[in-house]
Amino acid sequence: MSLLNKLIIMKKNLTFSIIICLGLVFLNSCGLGQKLKDIHEPVDLRTSPLDPDERAARNIKEGRGVSLGNLGKSKTTYEFSTSNPLWRASLETIDFMPLATVDYSGGVIISDWYSDSQDQNDAIKITVRFLSNEVRSDSIKIIVHNKKCKSNQNCEINEIDSNIKFELRKSILTKAAKLEKQTKSSNK
Repeated sequence: MSLLNKLIIMKKNLTFSIIICLGLVFLNSCGLGQKLKDIHEPVDLRTSPLDPDERAARNIKEGRGVSLGNLGKSKTTYEFSTSNPLWRASLETIDFMPLATVDYSGGVIISDWYSDSQDQNDAIKITVRFLSNEVRSDSIKIIVHNKKCKSNQNCEINEIDSNIKFELRKSILTKAAKLEKQTKSSNK
């Protein structure tokens, strides 16, 4: 083994040893041994605050925690499906149909195949896509598919442009406008 190879091995070993020693020093300075001993001490609930924010503040004050300042304390506004009038109006309008997919975050409602007559060979499927949260006619896209079957294995599915599409849009927008008006009046 050459001298150069021995020096490289010694350098790797020295680097590894220094990293281990520094790691032990840092862990010891964190009071890891004391913290491990404190795990088994019972907590007196009469003196410990129940509120997690108070408990966290007390732990930081006593040096048993880490504070990141105001990081992560910003307020976030979430809009849930119950606060979206278009979403609510769409669900109320097609509530008579079985729904296959309802995904608020994806902005889509897809019904299952539906037939209002006894003839199961003719059915429709409705898809409502939300393009915006505003109550406007261009905020939703409605697609109606028609399925006509001659036998169980031979079905033809086509997108249709019928009055159903326009009536649904009109009904959804009317209900959404009413819901939005109710929400605004109740917030005053």
